[in-house]
Amino acid sequence: MINNTYMRTLSRFLGFAFLVFLPLAWLAGCSSEQAVPEYNAAADSLRFEGETHLRNIKQMTFGGNNAEAYWSFDDEKIVFQSDWSEINDQGCDQIYVMDSAGGGDYTLVSTGMGRTTCSYFLPDGRVIFGSTHATAKECPAPVNMGQGRYVWPIYDSYDIYVVDADGSNLELLIGGDGYDAEATVSPDGKWIIFTSTRSGDLELWRYEMATGDVLQLTSGLGYDGGAFFSPDSQRIVWRASRPEGEAAEVYKSLLLEGLVEPSALNLFTADIDGSNVVQVTDLPGANWAPFFHPSGEKIIFTTNHHEDNGRGRIFDLFMINADGTGLEQITKSGTFDGFPMFSTDGKRIAFASNRNVSRTDSRDTNVFVADWVE
Repeated sequence: MINNTYMRTLSRFLGFAFLVFLPLAWLAGCSSEQAVPEYNAAADSLRFEGETHLRNIKQMTFGGNNAEAYWSFDDEKIVFQSDWSEINDQGCDQIYVMDSAGGGDYTLVSTGMGRTTCSYFLPDGRVIFGSTHATAKECPAPVNMGQGRYVWPIYDSYDIYVVDADGSNLELLIGGDGYDAEATVSPDGKWIIFTSTRSGDLELWRYEMATGDVLQLTSGLGYDGGAFFSPDSQRIVWRASRPEGEAAEVYKSLLLEGLVEPSALNLFTADIDGSNVVQVTDLPGANWAPFFHPSGEKIIFTTNHHEDNGRGRIFDLFMINADGTGLEQITKSGTFDGFPMFSTDGKRIAFASNRNVSRTDSRDTNVFVADWVE
């Protein structure tokens, strides 16, 4: 999970998923036979050549920075963060819920104060998200960009809240000293995984819904964050840096300033207790925003390891087997594509992108939804 500064710098931040209806079957008269409408590639104006896994791409937001769009467990809703001025006059990200069918109805579920990040649905339909609003109503002050480096702020004022999907009944869920954010939920509803500085470094922690107990899952020097559960709730995948030598000293000095530099990240998996760690990617650049394929055997993620358009490295969606083999490019828009998440039924995918129908350069990051084709 990433903030708006990241989206803009990566031709994002974000971005964060447009939705498309599942292909509809039509009954022919009283016959029990079903006919599926023929796919019209020419009418799929947001799809680019070579995007063989995507069909019927639909744009869900239309300006500003919108990203980290994640499905409800019944696939009926999508929660996302946005600074789009048409719906948000705060000046920094707030959390919204929309119908997965689209239609332009965006419900504010955060407080409208402070900065928010990294929202996610619980199986019961409530929403969790990170927010700084308890410290100040205003957006946190912009960060010093770390002597010319591209950095993200790690605000100590972030805590994790839970709220009903209509914005009511807000409660603090996970708080305390230090940064607590980037929370996601296991499909069985038993666990929340989040990133925290409570031990002095950016580590993954697991929260048990039934008891409130927490367990530290990672301990190596470096940034561990953006974790998601496998469909069977038995594994996790996340992004991590593992700085050494001079890079380790830079990492530690930036962290003391409340900053992290997300330029060298790779993907890891582990069991949900933090054991059996496997490094999945060993690629240059930033490899992040991973999510398990519905099979549980592949991982879709965002990466810039592969291409430069002359204005900076391009971010695309790629997929890889969980053992690190079979790397495959998914998006080919020539602009930013990131933050992928499969619907619970595995038939659709939400993502964020700078693409648009006119195929012109844009700094707007919007949410899109597409049918997924194996």
